[in-house]
Amino acid sequence: MPGGLLPRPRPASRRRGRRQPLRVRSPVTAAPTDPLHAELLALAHEAGRRAGELLRDGRPADLAVAATKSSPIDVVTEMDIAAEKLITGLIAERRPDDGVLGEEGSSSAGTSGVRWVIDPLDGTVNYLYGLPTWAVSIAAEQDGETVAGVVVAPMRGETYHAVRGGGAWATGAWEGERALSCRSAAPLDQALVSTGFNYVAEVRAAQAEIARRLIPLVRDIRRGGSAAIDLCDVAAGRLDGYFERGLHPWDRAAGDLIAREAGAVTGGRPGQAPSGELAIAATPAVFEPLQKLLAEFGA
Repeated sequence: MPGGLLPRPRPASRRRGRRQPLRVRSPVTAAPTDPLHAELLALAHEAGRRAGELLRDGRPADLAVAATKSSPIDVVTEMDIAAEKLITGLIAERRPDDGVLGEEGSSSAGTSGVRWVIDPLDGTVNYLYGLPTWAVSIAAEQDGETVAGVVVAPMRGETYHAVRGGGAWATGAWEGERALSCRSAAPLDQALVSTGFNYVAEVRAAQAEIARRLIPLVRDIRRGGSAAIDLCDVAAGRLDGYFERGLHPWDRAAGDLIAREAGAVTGGRPGQAPSGELAIAATPAVFEPLQKLLAEFGA
């Protein structure tokens, strides 16, 4: 993908009323220098685009009408499985020796040292209700380390991607490809932080109590409903931080890489990597105090 100078932001008067623009940083090359990483990124882009189109174009217009009944949920599950089959089928065709770990049950060890970590529909409830915050998340690991990640948000018209050591990038309604950068340093009390809640009522209640204690100490809290998009919004400078318990590897693999390559700090509990116990992504100024508070609150 072409590198070079990034386009200048449009004048503020032309952006008024639109989605908050992405933060951009000094240009680096958008093209991976490692041929394998370039191949993995290109395949993730193609698979994510095709799965996103399938989900967007295949969603029945009246899906949310009976959202409390089993039939709409069954349709969402079918779409989720179909998207994962599309992605894994394409990977098997192009790179048959790779391993796969997918949310909908796809799992194979592979022999190439590359494993794909796939969430074909992150933000299922949003998708069910017709909310735009859902995404396809695809990451590629090499020898256990994430080296490429793509998050496609079809209803936003945005795609985010990163390669280890190559920065984080996005395409959208603006012209060309833009390098992403997390927000500038700001104290925790001025931070906009996002989180998520578990499906299990008891767990959700405990998470709500942590959010209640955190609200007076930050600018505000958001709940978007897609971990992948929240992580990309940290990368894009639309959030100062994000945290959540109960995430699976496929929920965070691509977004975690994108956030880190945009300059954010990611981790879990003090001294630990992100995990199902806790995943945090934040600007360098916000990460440590947020992590400390979450530990204090029992997150």
